Amino acid sequence: QVQLVESGGGLVQAGGSLRLSCAASGGIFRTYAMAWFRQAPGKEREFVAAINWSGGITNYADFVKGRFTISRDNAKNMVYLQMNSLKAEDTAVYYCAANGAPYSNPTTNARAYAYWGQGTQITVSS
Repeated sequence: QVQLVESGGGLVQAGGSLRLSCAASGGIFRTYAMAWFRQAPGKEREFVAAINWSGGITNYADFVKGRFTISRDNAKNMVYLQMNSLKAEDTAVYYCAANGAPYSNPTTNARAYAYWGQGTQITVSS
């Protein structure tokens, strides 16, 4: 079983930056693809970014390309999401997810991720 705990959320002004962290425990973290998803009020959960087990392959939603960066530190069992140039429409609860299948691809499909954190709220004021 894999446990994921997100941190780093909060309130930020438009144009600002935040870094989300996701601490993983259990399982074999260094072999899992990891991802960030988000869900805004009244909307479905959507893919934000994903990274493969080594960090060598990343995948981003079009609406965050050039603004967000996903990274990982396998030695610390951590995944990060650096968010720059934040917009009001980035306001959402952000979730960390682990694929759970060793050496899998960093897919955009939420169904591929077996483990989820509780989420952290990001509010961007305009």
